[in-house]
Amino acid sequence: MTPNFEELQALLERIRQEIHKVVIGQDAVIDQALIVVLAGQHALIEGVPGLAKTLLARTIARILGCPFARIQFTPDLMPADITGTNVFNLQSNEFTLVRGPIFTTFLLADEINRAPAKTQSALLQAMQEREVTIDRTTYPLSNAFTVFATQNPIESEGTYPLPEAQKDRFMMKINMGWPEREHELQLLERMLANDAPEATLARGEATALLSEEQMPALRAALSGILIRPEITGYILDLVRETRNSDNILSGAGPRAAQSLLLASRGQAALDGRDFVTPDDVRAMAAPVLEHRLVLRPEAEIEGMTASEAVTALLKAVPVPR
Repeated sequence: MTPNFEELQALLERIRQEIHKVVIGQDAVIDQALIVVLAGQHALIEGVPGLAKTLLARTIARILGCPFARIQFTPDLMPADITGTNVFNLQSNEFTLVRGPIFTTFLLADEINRAPAKTQSALLQAMQEREVTIDRTTYPLSNAFTVFATQNPIESEGTYPLPEAQKDRFMMKINMGWPEREHELQLLERMLANDAPEATLARGEATALLSEEQMPALRAALSGILIRPEITGYILDLVRETRNSDNILSGAGPRAAQSLLLASRGQAALDGRDFVTPDDVRAMAAPVLEHRLVLRPEAEIEGMTASEAVTALLKAVPVPR
């Protein structure tokens, strides 16, 4: 049964509270991750090691009552290591499928840019179609299948940058920055008290509030968030402006407009409103658009970043009243 708006609000607030039992601070990151889950999409999480990217994904999976798996991407990882393979069983005289870690609901693709393109592409069919083909046989994945892929922004040696087409498969790029001093101090105090976040999760103190079977109903509740035609037009104008900017070589495509619409609805829900405002769109513009933009070489030489390009877009496109 699809929850009404009041039930959705109460549930989202409880989910936030349970996540904060494990993850300290990082409010914006948590909200963006929840928006991705609500929209039934996938996220690229970027941040230096040690910021709890893996812990965040594990915690969300636990609270939503869904299976979780992690793949550590390395240069020697093969596609079959992700999807699985058929192994001949001498006793039964037939091939048996040994399923890979992709057969889960929440998948953490850790340091995805450390594997070559052939292995990275093993995720593409799963992300888009929620199914996997092994030896010409197609196997369905969970309808709630969600990928959180991580990458380190400061280390490029031995990495394989994601192709632009593959980046477009991710609804948003979540930038996970350094914690605030008070949050880092709280982490140290919890370590001294033998109450580290990992231990809290291991003890089961983060309560499962849903089950995998309830995920479709949770996502269906997002469709009840009202979005006026002028807001839809504003989203489209922002995305189309990326294709006309003098600073952008390759702009965002139609999938970006769809992602921005869904993200704006999710932002409204997390803010306690059953309607989308221009501020919701503006708040989601950077996470949804930044990783999809390719800047012109002359703009990069001048020191422009994708974030600054999105800021310029927001200034250039009139905001609906």
